[in-house]
Amino acid sequence: MRRLPQTCGRVVSGLLALLLASAVALLASAQPAAAHGTLAMSTPASGATVSEPLTSVQLYFTEKAAANAFFTITAPGGVRVDNGWSYGEPKPLDKPVREYFLVNGQFEPREYTTGFPAVVPVSHLPAKGQYSVSYLSVASDGDTVRGTLTFRYNGRVTAAPQGWSAPSTQPDPALVAATEQHGSSGQGSAVPTTAVESAAPPSAAAAAPPTGSTEESGPGALAWVGWAVAVAAAGAAAGFVVWRRRRSASTGKSTGRGRTSSANSGRRGGGARSTTRTGAGRTVGAKPSGGKVGGATVAQATGDRRRPTTVPAARKGNAVVTARTGVAVDPTATDAAAKAPTTTVGAATVDPGPRPDTDLGGVTPGSRLSNTHLALLVGGLVIALLAGFGLARLGTGDENPAGGNARPPAAGQAEPATDGHQHPAGTGPHTHRGDGATGETLATGTTVSAGGYTLQPLERSQPPGVRADYRFRIVGTDRQPATRFAVVHDKPLHLIVVGRDLSGYQHLHPTMAPDGTWSVPVTLARPGGYRVYADFSVTATNGTQVPLVLGVDHTVPGAHTPTALPPVQAQATAGPYAVSMNGTPTVGVTAPMHFQVSGDPTTPVQLEPYLGAYGHLVVVREGDLGYVHVHPEPELVDGSVKFWLTAPSSGRYRAFFDFQVAGKVHTAEFTINVP
Repeated sequence: MRRLPQTCGRVVSGLLALLLASAVALLASAQPAAAHGTLAMSTPASGATVSEPLTSVQLYFTEKAAANAFFTITAPGGVRVDNGWSYGEPKPLDKPVREYFLVNGQFEPREYTTGFPAVVPVSHLPAKGQYSVSYLSVASDGDTVRGTLTFRYNGRVTAAPQGWSAPSTQPDPALVAATEQHGSSGQGSAVPTTAVESAAPPSAAAAAPPTGSTEESGPGALAWVGWAVAVAAAGAAAGFVVWRRRRSASTGKSTGRGRTSSANSGRRGGGARSTTRTGAGRTVGAKPSGGKVGGATVAQATGDRRRPTTVPAARKGNAVVTARTGVAVDPTATDAAAKAPTTTVGAATVDPGPRPDTDLGGVTPGSRLSNTHLALLVGGLVIALLAGFGLARLGTGDENPAGGNARPPAAGQAEPATDGHQHPAGTGPHTHRGDGATGETLATGTTVSAGGYTLQPLERSQPPGVRADYRFRIVGTDRQPATRFAVVHDKPLHLIVVGRDLSGYQHLHPTMAPDGTWSVPVTLARPGGYRVYADFSVTATNGTQVPLVLGVDHTVPGAHTPTALPPVQAQATAGPYAVSMNGTPTVGVTAPMHFQVSGDPTTPVQLEPYLGAYGHLVVVREGDLGYVHVHPEPELVDGSVKFWLTAPSSGRYRAFFDFQVAGKVHTAEFTINVP
């Protein structure tokens, strides 16, 4: 095997540079968000603390809010303190925003440096604590702009204006209809959607209308893992090469330059004598035929002027060691080494080393990389880069840059179109498209199948008052039971049972057998019809978690007298505790809801985490039994459990609030009327 035209170090360096450049280019190709008319900044800023009374909140969008846009400001106690809104004077944004528009099949960037404010007056500041701002609008291209932000006020309390009453207005029905038709692309905080430093626009091939997710698009966890694998592999290889070269120069191993190809050994330096002048002033000679003097091979030195030459040698054991490089020369060097021509540099006569046709196939272990080693290294780097790129594609391949949504799934693959989960502002409040009828995009559990999965009960009825196992499976499009479930709130699946008259609520946690059959004992005291909801998250083929809620009917035979829905009240009892609910549920708007638990005035109630949170809220709509599972803020907010609820429509709802005190779970029930 013949040596490459350039040195191995240069070849490896070039290849590593190419690989690193490729990795950087791939990293730079992360797709930015493509939402339109988004919130760019606010005054006060999201998460800010305000010490002085304020009279308004300004929300700056990348274009003017719709004329029928809707805004709310909610005080810590859950009471609204907003007082209409108006347009303000545009002003430069603190940080420019870049958005992308699909034009003739291609995404074209559009940069915004001006913010268009919506000014929402604050009537008064009734308490210190966290204030919440919610907004709902429609962009000029039809995208829904929906989101929330919070700020904390610690200044003095201000009184309400004379004759003031908290607003309970709802959004314009035309605005709600527009948002339901186009889905949601809002954001959860007042930050630029995409800064001007962002990279290339989304791929036109990925263009698709948003399907309801309000999270900003971007590479997922697998994408970043993929890029990290590629960059780390290239960096590790570079470090390995540098380490080997330094080790070769410092550990006393041969450089492997004393061997030439057989085809050229006869014509190189015939009859030349190689000598080295020692520090003692005597010259050690190397015979052309053997290349040895006193049993030791003469030390060689490189002719590369960029490297220090070999200087006075010393004897160490049975080898000659150069004073500067410290490289021990193998005493059994080949005769070809002695035949090579020599060069005198300073006080030493040295060998210029091998010619470009030197064979590296026989280098010793620990020497410079051979062609075989180089091929293995480069092959490994290519595989690592391809693996990283593949992981990245898994992380981003199913994302829609227009809204951060998955493309339509293949058969048997879950689609994130029906999860019914609403997450708190602490993680960017958003909702996911539901599986209800047209326009009902936030209530789930009204169908037995969604997202490529079906709830398949093995029992559909049971006698009243009898404890019986309820068994079921979650079956994919391949008709096989699903067995890969993500743990959410400490459980892989939550089973909710409620009567069709919205009574008899139960929150259960079944167990799954290896064959995918779930079971849990259930006791239903009253005859009648019930709805069973399976609330879970499956792991899709691309590794992402897809939350779903499936619902099916269950019957208890016997004479049934429906229970009338209790009237709307802000107070409820749960065991020995009183629970208050404060907030204004609003159609299509993410509104805060506060639940405060109190007991004996002399003994404060210490709420305990239950299933990973301080409370859980299930809301079921009267009539079609549409299900809304709302997630809380991760921590208590001003002593209360805070949820973000987006009412999917007007109507009456029953809310079930689960909480835990002293190791025991209690449930407070409320009736909600959304006008």
